[in-house]
Amino acid sequence: QVQLVEYGGGLVQAGGSLSLACAATGLTFHDYTMAWFRQAPGNHREMVAAINGVGGDTYYDRSVRGRFTISRDNAKNTVYLQMNRLSPEDSAVYYCAADYADRIVSIHVAGYEYWGLGTQVTVSS
Repeated sequence: QVQLVEYGGGLVQAGGSLSLACAATGLTFHDYTMAWFRQAPGNHREMVAAINGVGGDTYYDRSVRGRFTISRDNAKNTVYLQMNRLSPEDSAVYYCAADYADRIVSIHVAGYEYWGLGTQVTVSS
């Protein structure tokens, strides 16, 4: 049974940093492209960043490019999201997702088979 569990959400002031982690079990981790999505109240769930199975290719939404960094440690079955220079617009529930693909194929919710339950990130102004 595949499980994705997110860690590291919380409350931070604007301009601050926060690091998220997602631990995966029940799958062959390096076979999966991993991604972070977020959903704010009233908004659709949108992709923030993705990383392919071996970690050599990444994708970032334009809203976070240059501020967020996605990485993975295949030995630990964990994907990370380092978030810097946070703004209130970054406040959302952040979800970890997995797609059985060796490259980044989709930036949409429908392209990912497995999901975590999410972790709340709140940025105060």
